[in-house]
Order: sequence, then structure tokens, then C-alpha cells
Amino acid sequence: MAARMAAGVADQGGGMTGPGSDPGVPTTIGSLADLARAAGTSVSTASRALSGHASVNEQTRARIRSLADAHGFQPNQLARNLRLQRTQSIGLVLPLGHEAGQHLSDPFFLSLLGHLADGLTARGYDLMLSRVIPTDSDWLDRLVDSGRIDGLILIGQSDQGAVIDRVAARYAPIVVWGADLPGQRYLTVGSDNRLGGARAAQHLIAIGRRRLLYLGNASAPEFAERLAGFETVVGAALAAGGSGVTGTTLDLHMTPDAAYAAIAAYLADHPAPDAIFAASDVVAMSALRALRERGLRVPQDVAVVGYDDVTLAAHTTPGLTTIRQDLVTGAAALIDILFRRIAGEPAESRRLDPQLIVRGSSVG
Repeated sequence: MAARMAAGVADQGGGMTGPGSDPGVPTTIGSLADLARAAGTSVSTASRALSGHASVNEQTRARIRSLADAHGFQPNQLARNLRLQRTQSIGLVLPLGHEAGQHLSDPFFLSLLGHLADGLTARGYDLMLSRVIPTDSDWLDRLVDSGRIDGLILIGQSDQGAVIDRVAARYAPIVVWGADLPGQRYLTVGSDNRLGGARAAQHLIAIGRRRLLYLGNASAPEFAERLAGFETVVGAALAAGGSGVTGTTLDLHMTPDAAYAAIAAYLADHPAPDAIFAASDVVAMSALRALRERGLRVPQDVAVVGYDDVTLAAHTTPGLTTIRQDLVTGAAALIDILFRRIAGEPAESRRLDPQLIVRGSSVG
């Protein structure tokens, strides 16, 4: 009798129910109904207890969860999601209207993806990952209307700002990693790209460099903002007179091989700059390769600054000076804003402070 009492579960009225204490109570729990019978509650009470609903007192919730754990019972999450009209999935999309050759293996994207995956998993959500090359203006409508996701995170606006604006006006749970631009309807998280570009140029001028070259694709808003910051500082140096500072722009594709080919061709046809600011670390690494093959020393002949501070940036030879984007904070902000929008709560865009990280590629 003592053994049977120890295995039982006290009900709210002080009685005893549980496997082995009543012929009608199941010895195994394979359904929510089994769990309810074992706990001596209704099915709805058992369901609310497992979901942590406040209408069930904490003692009963703990009792039912303990019983479920003891029998390895997992509720049918799919059925619950259908009742709640939830998929428990978040779309994560890399739109490539401006750069069709970019891949999911890009080190910046992989770093941000890792932080997002960790944060979403902690909230009990799965990721639906897509790389999209837009072929019409309805690509985003098809994604948000698919019924497969509860919300959407876009990594970059690409050249699709008008499309995102239109869809965001009717679909609230959407947030973008990218530039915060005047007049846009959608919410963004990202570094202050203009300030980051300015800090890169200021650093290069401060270490005595005068012939500055910017490398990037200005058709994407983030890169255009970095260029604008760079040009503002160079323009101010020119206006001050006597500095001898000049700024040149080389528009190129942002994939490693395409960037390398464009930089190598430029160096073959033009005098070498004494400083390079690349719109991404990937492009900066391509520049390091092209300069080395041209017989130019970094940083003695040409100083190089990148943008992002991906993991590989600290391991190049020499280590890459770069503008760091705080991806840990950024990923957390993206998730927080998205779930606020899913819940119907107000939220605002967030702009992060970019930090200059000085390494050997700009100082000897």
C-alpha cells in the first residue's frame, strides 16, 4: 500500500489518483486524454497546464507537468499550433535583387544566422531559410501569404525597398536587418552605416593616408550609406584645403571572386591608392589578395579597412582593420521587434553604434 501511495498523485480535493491506483487510469500516457485521466482533471485543464496558462493554479500546473515528464509525454504541438493559428516557424530570407551571385555561405550572413537560430530556438521556433532572387514584385507577398510562417526576418533590403514597404503596410510581423532610411514603413535593425563609413575614412586620414579608394556596390542601401559617410569625410578634408586628400569609388560585385577580379583589373590600369575602404570584410579580404599579388605591402604601401568584423577578419595576414557590427545585440533586437509585432505590440527600428577595430592592415 505504501508503494502505491508513493506512486500516486494528489488531486485538488486531497484524494489520490494515478497509474496503478484505479483500473480506469492508464499505466502509459500516450495522449492528452490519458494525461488528464491520470491527473484527475479535465482534458482542457491538462492542456492549459502544459501551456502554462494562468487560469490553472501553479500547484496543479507543476503536478501535471511532473506527471507528463515522468511518462515522457509530449503534447501534440502541431495540433495546438493549428488551434492557435501558429506555425511555430519564422522565415529568414536573404533577398538578392542587387547581387544574384551571393550565397548563404557568406561569412557575415552565417554569423548573423547563427545568432538568430539560437534566439529563435530558445523561443521554441523553427527557421524557414530562403535565398531569393526576385523576378517580379510579388515575391514577398507569396512568402507572407504562404501560411508557412508566423513572421519574417529579411537580411538586407537589397534593391527591394519599395516591395518591402508595400508588404509591410499590410503585414506587421516583418523586420529587416539593414539601413534605417527616411520615410520607410518597415522596421529595421542595423549599424549606423553612414557613421561607420565616416569612421573608416577618418581613421585612414588620421594615419596619414591621402589617396583613398572605396570598394562596394552602391545599389544596396547599406553600402550606399557607408559610401555616403566615406564621401562626407573626404569632402570635408578637400574643403579644408591643403590636405591633398582624394577619394575614388570602384563599384563592384560583393562576392569574393568577382571583387578580386575587379580590384586586380583596377590596380593593373591605375596608380595604386595608399588606402582602401571596403564595404564588407569579404571585399577587403579580396583586396588583400589582389594587393599581395601586385607586390604591394599592407599596410606599408596600402592601408585596408573592411566592414562587419566577421570571425575571419582577425585571422587574415595582416589582421584586418574593420568596422564592427554588433551581431549579438542585433540578432536579439531583430527577434524582440519581430515578436512584438507578432503580438500586435508597437515597436521601433533600432540603429546600432559601429565600432572601429584597428588591426595590422592599417597600422604597422
